[in-house]
Formats: sequence, C-alpha cells, structure tokens
Amino acid sequence: MTNIAIFASGSGTNAEAIMTHFADSAAGRVALLLSNRADAFVLTRAERFGVPATVFSREEFLDPAGRVALLLQEYRIDFIVLAGFLWLVPEFLTTAYAGRIVNIHPALLPKFGGKGMYGDRVHRAVIEAGERQSGITIHRVNERYDSGDTLFQTTVAVEADDTPESLAAKIHELEHRHFPAVIERTIRGLQ
Repeated sequence: MTNIAIFASGSGTNAEAIMTHFADSAAGRVALLLSNRADAFVLTRAERFGVPATVFSREEFLDPAGRVALLLQEYRIDFIVLAGFLWLVPEFLTTAYAGRIVNIHPALLPKFGGKGMYGDRVHRAVIEAGERQSGITIHRVNERYDSGDTLFQTTVAVEADDTPESLAAKIHELEHRHFPAVIERTIRGLQ
C-alpha cells in the first residue's frame, strides 16, 4: 500500500476528494496532510478523515534535514500530491521523489502556468485572452513551476458570459472528478 502525503494551502476541496477516494482504495492511503497555513480549512477536513495533519514554515520546508523531510520519513511517504499548494518544491524533494510528486493546475498547460498563476488569476487570464476552452492539467512536479510531464488533461468550454467565478466552478468539477482517479492510476503504474 502506497502512503500518500498531501500538501495543501487553502480550503481543501481537492484534498477532501482525494481522502474520500483513497478511504476505499487498495492502491494507497492518505497518511499525512501538510499545510503551510495554520488557518487553512484543509486542516479541518483532514481531522474529519482522521488523517494526521501539521503546519510547517518555509524554513522547515526548504531544509533537507528539517521538519518536513523528517515527517515524510516518519510516515513512510511514498507519493506526494500537491492540492492547492503554491510554493515551489525544493530540489531535494523533487530528486528524492522523482516521478512521485503530482500537481493539478486549473488550465491547459503550457498556457497560463508558472509562478503566480493560480486560482482566479488563471481563470481571469483565460477569459481575457479570449480562449474558447480551458480545463485541468495533472502533471508530475519538477524543480520549475508547472513544467513537469503531463499525465492528464481534459477540457471545458469557456462561454461568452463566463466570469472567473463561473469558470472556476466548472474547473472544480473537473478537478474533483478526475484528480483522485489519475493519482490512483499513477500510483498503480509505479507499483
């Protein structure tokens, strides 16, 4: 059984979808949730699922011998999922977990990706660019924002009357439907 750690910074709807999915999966289990924000609602969601959760600082995240690295070892983490986590993953982690860290991006990469492109910023940019479709990209994580190998993409129409909020709602639906299944498929491919 693969031990999964989720890194999240916000509300945690994707993290909840993942915890729900893996509650009944033979492929893996969510063993740990890590957040860089003490006020993130995702911590409450983890508690509801009985998943150990902790908050860490930037220094603890960037230190190869620091608290985050030690927690990943302590919980015997095999696979990492970024679910609304905005910090760039340090090279020591991308090396240690090469091919075993995935992220979800709320647009069709390589467009509308990179540092600072998250949430409504992405949806606003898609609409302002006059795109006729958007979607999600699930990709492996490397040392650069949004540039790892694509594992899965799917699209949704961008309508003339879409706002960043209405587009976000469509994107969230795709994320919740596809992210857990793609994670499981990726884990099974590594076993």
